[in-house]
Amino acid sequence: MTVPAFEEYVPAIDCTCAGCAVQRRTAAAGLPTRYGGHPAAHGARRAMVLVTAAGVVLSAGLAEAAGAAADPAPVTDPGQAADAAAATDVAAAGVAAVPVEPGPDSPQGGPGPLQGAGASGPPASQAGTPALRKATRADIINRAKKWVTAQVPYSMEKYWSDGYRQDCSGYVSMAWNLAGNEWTGSLAAYGTRIAREELQPGDILLFHNPADPGKGSHVTIFGGWTDYTHTHYTAYEQTTPHTRKQTTPMAYWTNSGSYVAYRYKGLTTGSGGSDSTKTLFPGAGKFGAGAKNDYVTRLGKMLVDRGGKRFYKVGPGPAWGSADRLATQAFQKAQGWKGREADGVPGPDTWRLLVSGTGHDIPAAGGTAGNGGSAEVPAFPGRGYFRPGQSNSHVDRLGRQLVKKGYGKYYLSGPDSRWTEADRRNVEAFQKAQGWRGTEADGYPGPETWRRLFA
Repeated sequence: MTVPAFEEYVPAIDCTCAGCAVQRRTAAAGLPTRYGGHPAAHGARRAMVLVTAAGVVLSAGLAEAAGAAADPAPVTDPGQAADAAAATDVAAAGVAAVPVEPGPDSPQGGPGPLQGAGASGPPASQAGTPALRKATRADIINRAKKWVTAQVPYSMEKYWSDGYRQDCSGYVSMAWNLAGNEWTGSLAAYGTRIAREELQPGDILLFHNPADPGKGSHVTIFGGWTDYTHTHYTAYEQTTPHTRKQTTPMAYWTNSGSYVAYRYKGLTTGSGGSDSTKTLFPGAGKFGAGAKNDYVTRLGKMLVDRGGKRFYKVGPGPAWGSADRLATQAFQKAQGWKGREADGVPGPDTWRLLVSGTGHDIPAAGGTAGNGGSAEVPAFPGRGYFRPGQSNSHVDRLGRQLVKKGYGKYYLSGPDSRWTEADRRNVEAFQKAQGWRGTEADGYPGPETWRRLFA
């Protein structure tokens, strides 16, 4: 099912219909910054309060001179009442009625060439035909992370050392490795439109306002869903004051209905990609003592990109060595895995996180992984506890958490310590809600299923 993209509209300040009232109220009252809201929302709310206060003072004097006004029509919705009061105050003060809309204060430049050392001629959008450089999902996310790590300051006029403009569209141009700096009005030419439910790491959410490109236009990079309800995702974006990685409501704090999902046309991984076999786990036999093949080299390169460079004195190669084992184990432990799930030999869960660029990076020596979220997740006990005939406390704990998360519909009498088909079907439903298919959604929990379920 394709999620429709709704056109944005600007509500009239004096309209009392429910639609305009809701739109004005949403625009003027974003989440507080301490709860994850955009800082611009505070400025917007403060501006609305100041304008309203000025209107109250001025309209009070006018009312005394003109006599008592007629009683207004009763309003039962408190939000409509607030909107009506604000409209009256603004009109009485003689202030222009401009709807306040919180959002990223991120104007952007137009299409242009790379600058400095990265210069390579005009962008493809100016030449007429989009030039596509091949990239994997891991490539896109790893490039995006470089700016997050560097805390690149936001600017629509300055260019980073890689030649890309330091605004939202320049950031996506960099992550997608485009030949030049694009903007929200041209980025769609490099992507294929997809449904939001099909989003995967490396895809983008794009809002271009053709009526007024400088008002609200923005683009973010999708980094993965943060919960099973798919109401929030990890967004990589370039906005004031600098590049950030943040949990964001789908699709964005403002103009949410107008954001459109796109997938890079030059993608070489994932379902339907031109090189999709590279995302498949090659099997445990390709790794470990005595192994020598291209998969070992690729594993090492991915581990280096995720923070494991210190384990390699020479660099990743085709022959399996202790550096590969230690780096793999460090990555597994960064996910909160224990015991056999962190033995230093990659399995399908380890491989999937590496090729998709998701999960926690390897922390620096002596540091902690990610945002500390994995420390709160109970250690995965192992796959062997969740099989037909097994009865233990881990099965009971799993079942109770499934019910808590809303995935308990197959239980007829509630979960208990004995593994049953109901447990498997509930786990399968949860796995499919993560966007997994095939053997990744077989109903038997692995370490990543466990981590997401208890996160």
